[in-house]
Amino acid sequence: MKYFVLFLVLILASCGKDDLETLEVSPISHSFFIAGHTYGSPGVDNEGLHPAFKNKFNLIQNDESVDFGILTGDIVITGTEQNWNEVDVDLNELGLPVYFAAGNHDMTDRALFESRYGQTYYSFVHQSDLFIILDPNIDEWNISGDQLQFLQGVLNDEVQNINNIFVFFHQLLWWEPNNIYQNVSLNSLAGRADTINFWNEIEPLFNGLSKPVHMFAGDVGAFNTGSEFMYHKYDNITLIASGMGGNVRDNFIIIDVHEDASVSYRLIALNASNDFALGDLLDYELP
Repeated sequence: MKYFVLFLVLILASCGKDDLETLEVSPISHSFFIAGHTYGSPGVDNEGLHPAFKNKFNLIQNDESVDFGILTGDIVITGTEQNWNEVDVDLNELGLPVYFAAGNHDMTDRALFESRYGQTYYSFVHQSDLFIILDPNIDEWNISGDQLQFLQGVLNDEVQNINNIFVFFHQLLWWEPNNIYQNVSLNSLAGRADTINFWNEIEPLFNGLSKPVHMFAGDVGAFNTGSEFMYHKYDNITLIASGMGGNVRDNFIIIDVHEDASVSYRLIALNASNDFALGDLLDYELP
């Protein structure tokens, strides 16, 4: 034991200040959470959000680093006045700003949604990070027309002084029946065109940017035999999906942005007393 202690002392003594700093994790600057399919189990019209998710509100409220949340679609089982009122009550109880990336269930009454919550695609900057919310429901999972022009404009105008780019939508736009994501079990292919423009038009807008890009989708997790979450990183792009409703591996994710602009993830389990029972999201990286 004494030789081990002596060895450790010698190692630390040989480290300069810069070397020691690399051993430390940069402090968290700010955080936000993402949660998908928050109406919960298919066919169940809950009063407000999925009960297992609401049971974790205290974890979010007690974390001073969390500034806001983003719900990545299928927030309600059907877009009715009553269902949206119930969601608003729950989010008022949470007490944090929450943004919506609309899902297909939410768009059963688009006019009602927009009258309550406004435009379904938009962007904002928070703490030198760019946040972009998109709506693939407008054109069969395509980002096209005015929405494509909006996206191109944001990327042309907003990225110069940005650290990270975070992009949110409901459907897993990166999924194709014959690509490396083919075994990720989606909740639904509802409304999807035979071919969509993610890989030939949308992804190239982000790939190769000098900024890290993190994309989030929420149409997973409804069934306990499906894919409740996924993670894949390549080039400057990270793809993440998260959802709930299957009542076995339900989850949401807290994203931590550190002072050095690096990003880490906390995968929060809803069906266990241990919040981290599902382990580290990066452990599930697709090959």
